[in-house]
Amino acid sequence: MPLLALLVIPLVAGAIAALLPTSARNRAAALGGLAAVAGLVGVALHFPEVREGGLLVERVAWVPSLGLDLVLRLDGLSWTFCVLVLGIGALVMLYARYYLSASDSAPRFFAFLLAFMGSMLGVVLSGNLLQLAFFWELTSLFSFLLIGYWNQRKDAQRGARMALTVTGMGGLCLIAGLLVLGQMAGSYELDVVLGRARELKEHSLYPVALVLILMGAFTKSAQFPFHFWLPNAMAAPTPVSAYLHSATMVKLGVFLLARLWPALSGTETWFWLVGSAGLVTLLFGAWAALFQRDLKGLLAYSTISHLGLVVLLLGLNSPLAAVAAVFHLMNHATFKASLFMAVGIIDHETGTRDIQRLSGLFRLMPITGTLAVVATAAMAGVPLLNGFLSKEMFFAETVFIDAIPLVQWGLPIAATLAGVGSVAYSLRFSAKVFFGPASARDTPRVPEEPPKWMRVPVEVLVLICLVVGIAPAVSIGPVLEAASLQVVGGPLPSYSLKLWHGFTPPLLMSALALCGGGLLYLGLRRREAGRVRRGERRVKRFGGARIFTVLLARLTAASGWTRHWLLTAGLQQQLLAMVVVTLLVGGLTLWGNIGTGERPQVPLSPTFVALWAVGGVAAVGAAWQAKFHRLAALMLSGTAGAVSCVTFIWFSAPDLALTQLTVEVVTTLLILLGLRWLPPREPARGVYDKHTLRTARVRRVRDFAVAVGAGGGMAILAYAVMTRDFPERTSFFLQHALSGGGGRNVVNVMLVDFRGFDTFGEGVVLALVALTVYALLRRFRPATEVMTLPPQQQVLPADLQTDLVNPRQARDTAVGYLMVPAVLIRLLLPVSGVVAAFFFVRGHNAPGGGFVAGLVMSVGFLLQYLVSGTEWVEERLRLAPRTLIAVGLLLVLGTAVGSFVVGYPLLTSHTFHVKAPVLGEVHLGSATFFDLGVFCLVLGSTLFILVALAHQSIRAHRATGGE
Repeated sequence: MPLLALLVIPLVAGAIAALLPTSARNRAAALGGLAAVAGLVGVALHFPEVREGGLLVERVAWVPSLGLDLVLRLDGLSWTFCVLVLGIGALVMLYARYYLSASDSAPRFFAFLLAFMGSMLGVVLSGNLLQLAFFWELTSLFSFLLIGYWNQRKDAQRGARMALTVTGMGGLCLIAGLLVLGQMAGSYELDVVLGRARELKEHSLYPVALVLILMGAFTKSAQFPFHFWLPNAMAAPTPVSAYLHSATMVKLGVFLLARLWPALSGTETWFWLVGSAGLVTLLFGAWAALFQRDLKGLLAYSTISHLGLVVLLLGLNSPLAAVAAVFHLMNHATFKASLFMAVGIIDHETGTRDIQRLSGLFRLMPITGTLAVVATAAMAGVPLLNGFLSKEMFFAETVFIDAIPLVQWGLPIAATLAGVGSVAYSLRFSAKVFFGPASARDTPRVPEEPPKWMRVPVEVLVLICLVVGIAPAVSIGPVLEAASLQVVGGPLPSYSLKLWHGFTPPLLMSALALCGGGLLYLGLRRREAGRVRRGERRVKRFGGARIFTVLLARLTAASGWTRHWLLTAGLQQQLLAMVVVTLLVGGLTLWGNIGTGERPQVPLSPTFVALWAVGGVAAVGAAWQAKFHRLAALMLSGTAGAVSCVTFIWFSAPDLALTQLTVEVVTTLLILLGLRWLPPREPARGVYDKHTLRTARVRRVRDFAVAVGAGGGMAILAYAVMTRDFPERTSFFLQHALSGGGGRNVVNVMLVDFRGFDTFGEGVVLALVALTVYALLRRFRPATEVMTLPPQQQVLPADLQTDLVNPRQARDTAVGYLMVPAVLIRLLLPVSGVVAAFFFVRGHNAPGGGFVAGLVMSVGFLLQYLVSGTEWVEERLRLAPRTLIAVGLLLVLGTAVGSFVVGYPLLTSHTFHVKAPVLGEVHLGSATFFDLGVFCLVLGSTLFILVALAHQSIRAHRATGGE
């Protein structure tokens, strides 16, 4: 199976699951299970290729000129994680089918779970650092949705927000660290980075990159002091907890450390930062798990402890320790997933997870009890189970470490204490819950065995724990070797997976841990309730959640203070601050560094000077008239825009002139419709005193100075650019427009081909703006008193005052100002359609294009609304702006991604020659469909804003008693 298929299958299955009806639990579970099993079979077939250090790479061209490609890379380490993600994911799908209640939206759950699975596969298969960072952030997003799946619960909302905040902040640090690492290595390709280990460690930016990357890894894998989000994520459904804690979310941080181990490890900085974090997390997690009343809380802190163990092993700078870390990762995934599922069964059957209320369940649930006891024994490191083997390897690494005396003596003691805690909390889970007197009367429901298929995933995982513990060399040996080869980055050290190595210090440490853990559990049973309460208080004190809450509250208060002092109630003041700051930053940056070039200059034309004098007067007049007559200000601003159009024509830029002209017409008409919603700018003379009027004049002078500064600065910058030659930039587009883009109009070819990605982004922004305007106007409810302002506050002339009372009269008044009969404007609709089609068809080889065509068509519809009203237009034309926006986005996206199907980079254009019956041979490019998408986006967005304005006018008219 191709690697791209492994990545796409769960994402596509998740999208399909989201479309299923709410009651389709069986179909959604079957879809999720089939997707996971299909991926598992596909990745299993690749094992012979990666078994002895092999590497499988698939590359899909993305932006080759920038070195950005979609690189999928499968080696032993990524193969192992793919098996964990897909294998345990398939078992979780089966388990969730019986865990979710009839009231839960199962399709939504499985859609989130499959999307999360695809994001995880994207991280482990990434062969590019930036691609890895992208999928890393996707896992944070989908884990937020999974943790907050029961969004009606406050604890789920709080846990999801906390997880997203902590891991999201760590993700931002990771992105910065990977950017620095890529710059240090000279490439973002993972193979290149791993091959330049010596250069990276000797680089001056190595500590910076390491700290940033460790921040991302520690927050994701819940290392101290960022561990507190993980226990709070227990509000998620148990299948989510089982998946996140065993094979996915929390394993990403240690996966990243293992993936970059050959390139970043081996230094004292790595040893102290990674090793210290792992050691503290190992001990703290084991201690905190002893005082949890919630079974899931106990398992959450045990997960934190075991993750600390793995991080500590990776921090020891020893190849054999790295092998032990990989081994324990695999073992932990099996017994921890089975334990979480067992807790889900207990909760499902008894109605509680409170350890104080559970006892003697083995008599009522013997099969579940047996499975849970075996899984907890594996977690405690009991012989003949998989956890014992990897924990003994951990003990061996702590004993035989070569370091300073404090580390040589302190590390084995700390490891033994952690083992004691692991045995104690494992006994507390199994012995307290399943043995002793039965507690059926203390639970909300009388417990019994769950449905058979709900228990099957636990049985499979417990069987793996037994098989690996009894026959490790045969069952897990080849997989461990394949994964460890990629972590070590060289020849593997000698190690043995035999069950008996004689009487050794690690065996003595295991015995001490087992005996000490049993004694500790027996000691904690005395006055257990009081000890648990005191322990819970201490855990909360050091848990970090309180610090996080306090910091979040102070950050919120600081943002409120900043908003109070930097922002004002008026939009004009905010815009003024933005423009002034931009002017200052731009001026300081360019001060003394800007000058004219040596490009030959054309003589100054008096006609051009006169043209710009007219434009300047119109601009100043528009600003002045805005105080008295907004319609006059609108007309004058349109005059300034017309001067800009003529300027573009003067400089031989007909495409820009067409765009400017149509934009001016559309915005003028939209502003004309929205004039009635603007509040009075300034009352007539005599209403305020002289001081107020003087302040207003000062404000206008200030705004005028800022406007002159901004315009003058842009003029100076434009002049400096135009007096320079850029042959290496301009000649490329001129030479390759026809051969590379299939068109003679260089501007249009740049928009739909060379810079098509920018155009796609601009189209998305335009659609978002239209949707935002529509949403804001839907929530806006004009008050009746706005329609009847006092005479002294009416700033419009008398003939436009009706605009504040009756929208139909306002529309007729506006048409009167246009001095065009309504019947002629209605006839302009087919004319605008023909003109739009003309500009669209010729746009690739002559001035025009989808953007201009969309604006021309929008003008035709705008005029219909203006003269005929909303009811007439919508009754006869039945426009669907949202559909147009959706179709436009799909066309643009489909054209952009369509080149992938035939193996070309993103947005690669292709030219077709089609023979039509009447027209003959037609020259058609793939960019035409991209341009058609731009046309639909522009038309739909403009109409969406127009419809919102028109509907507000109807609402306002009815609010004032109109018909």
